[in-house]
Amino acid sequence: MAGFEYIFPPIRGIQAGREYYISMCPIHLIPKIFLFDEGELKPELRAQRTLNRQRIPEMARYMLNNPRGYTFSALTASIDGKVKFEPTSEGEDNRNIGRLRIPMNCRFVINDGQHRRAAIEAALQENPDLGDETISVVFFLDVGLKRCQQMFSDLNRFAVRPTTSLGLLYDHREEDAQVAKAVIDRVPIFNGLTEMERSTISNRSIKLFTLSGIYHANQALLQGLELKTVDARQEAAVEFWIEVARLIPDWQLARDRKVTAADLRRDFLHAHTLALAALARVGNALLRDSSRAWKPRLKKLSSIDWSRSNANQWERRAMNAGRLSKRSVNVTLTGNLVKQHLGIELTAEEQQLEEDFQRSTNGRRRNR
Repeated sequence: MAGFEYIFPPIRGIQAGREYYISMCPIHLIPKIFLFDEGELKPELRAQRTLNRQRIPEMARYMLNNPRGYTFSALTASIDGKVKFEPTSEGEDNRNIGRLRIPMNCRFVINDGQHRRAAIEAALQENPDLGDETISVVFFLDVGLKRCQQMFSDLNRFAVRPTTSLGLLYDHREEDAQVAKAVIDRVPIFNGLTEMERSTISNRSIKLFTLSGIYHANQALLQGLELKTVDARQEAAVEFWIEVARLIPDWQLARDRKVTAADLRRDFLHAHTLALAALARVGNALLRDSSRAWKPRLKKLSSIDWSRSNANQWERRAMNAGRLSKRSVNVTLTGNLVKQHLGIELTAEEQQLEEDFQRSTNGRRRNR
């Protein structure tokens, strides 16, 4: 008597001389039949990396929050057991389409996609209706641990995570990404001077800013503000950055090609992400204070000496041994200087950091 079987409707292919199969699998079956190495085995005895459980809630929430818009790529699994492929017919057109019979006592091991599998399991616990949907699965026939390990290595060898900027550029769902792209489109200085794909800027680039840098600056600018809609957040950010750009004439010179972006990056702090982040902290303080108009208070921004050669002002605040630092402490200290120049009160945390900085600086001077 034949044992019980799973039957999948696959397409058969050949890769590296070996058969493999591509099929659709109901999502509710994924946690039940696909396994991964959860035991505390040595790395050399596992077929893939250990599960990073911190990633699972975020991935599951992505599915649950976007039931009509989530996208998961195919899982890749090895089948440890004897399977049988039955073509629909022996004709040339249909011999690679058919049914894949897999005995239920076979073992399925995930080679690629264990985090997707765990996220699916978590999402199904909250929304079982997702189980009626399908995900594509690539089946390979298992040929032992070494082959599974090699498959994992090969599948991940050429995987390159997209840059933060490119991910934001193609993200039409996240509100902060929408705000950043609207700001770039509507603030003349940002429009044309922003690198939209890369999160770093090469020495020869004509760009001054990056999409990711503006994205993070906007998050700091708008943090804690009672702006309930995306449009309101966009309007506040656009208005602020237009005013800032008006008070930093060098940015306009770069946009008009009267000075190169490379020269500005070489000579001035304001041409770097560090300055955007610091200015965003200043803007947040101004926008939080609804008792006073903020634009007049920003006017003295035009008299700040942003030159990197002004080491007495920027060393150990924005720079360490002449090199810019984007560490949060340096962003805060740079923002502190701008705030003090504009007459804006520091927060308790900023004041404490400023006092520590001043004591350290004075101590260094005395020891010289």
